[in-house]
Formats: sequence, C-alpha cells, structure tokens
Amino acid sequence: MGGFKNAEGRPILLRMARAIQENKAYLGEVDGLIGDGDHGMNMNKGFTMFEDRFLDQEIGFTQGLEELGAILLGEIGGSMGPIYGTIFMEMAAAGEGLSQITIKDLGDMLNAGLAGLYEIVDARVGDKTLADTLAPAADALCEAAREGTDDKKALELMKHAAIQGRNSTKDMVAKFGRSSRLGERSRGVLDAGATSCCILLCAMADGIWEVCEQEEAM
Repeated sequence: MGGFKNAEGRPILLRMARAIQENKAYLGEVDGLIGDGDHGMNMNKGFTMFEDRFLDQEIGFTQGLEELGAILLGEIGGSMGPIYGTIFMEMAAAGEGLSQITIKDLGDMLNAGLAGLYEIVDARVGDKTLADTLAPAADALCEAAREGTDDKKALELMKHAAIQGRNSTKDMVAKFGRSSRLGERSRGVLDAGATSCCILLCAMADGIWEVCEQEEAM
C-alpha cells in the first residue's frame, strides 16, 4: 500500500476537471429533472477555471485541492460551489505536509471533507445529497486500509461504493435544496450532487492508479 507522491498530483486533478467537462450536459440534465438545471454549468465553470490556471504549472495533490476549493468556494455560482469548496479545502488541510499519500491517508482526507460538509449543512446520509456518495466511498477506503488491501483493489472498492451511493439516491425523497419542495415527486431521480461526486471520485481513483503505475515503472 505505497500510495502516490503528493507532488505528482496534477494529473489526478486535471483528470477530475476533464471528467466534469465531459459530463457537463449530463449533470445539467440530471439537475434539471428536480432542480434548476445549472449544476453542470457551474461545476464546469469552476473546474475549467482551475484547469486554465494550473494546466502548465507544477502543483501537488493537496495544494491543488486547496486551489480548486478556493475557486469553487469563491468564484462560481449556485449552492454547490461552497459545498465542494469546503470539501476540497478540508481534504487539503488533512493531507497537508504529506509527501506520500497512502490509501489510509486518502480515506482520512475524504472523511475530513465529509466532516467539513457536515459543519455547513444539516444533510446526512439518506437525505439524497452528495453525502450519500462521499460517505460510503470514504468508508470503503478506510476499511480497505484496515484490511491491508492493495492500492488497486482499494481504489476499485472506493469507486464501487461511490457508484452504489449515487444509485441509492434514486429511491430517496429529497430533504434539502430546491428539490425538497417536490416531496415524493423527487423520488425516482438521481441527486445531481451525488452524481457529480461519483464522477469526481471515480476520476480521482483512476488518476491515482495511473500515477501509481507510472511511479512503479520508473
């Protein structure tokens, strides 16, 4: 469970940005079913700003999360900017000073992001929000670290948990945000935040494994 070098984090972050760009329209469609439809546009704006600023700069994983969080927190519209901004900045703070980020470290960082989220919103798992994706993904990584699971399998478990968490929101009734006004009519549709969180976590996992493979090949 060697993990990856913090300093090699730029391709991971850029992979996350491109995943959002590629799913801009899809996220807008999902959000438009029970929300105002601007989730894809706002997320794309923030991640594209990050890409434009740091595409050609050397930047570590935690430093990049801090910069990305600041952009999302302060420079995009909608409710999700502050939410994702907080998550990424708390993740960055939890990983600050690490030269090597292990699976356990990454799980701890995700849990720090979740704790930061819980400080600014009342939503919890089961309320049809991105917490339904983030919490099980963090749990899966922490469990994998406790069991000594190898990095590739641990990242696959994280992705599987994120996907299952996203899918679970389809049968939930929204309790927060614009969609909560619909009551039972919000059931049967994926939550947009849970969907974008799944996209980001899967891209993060794939990016981390690619970096790990490159480091092993050197």
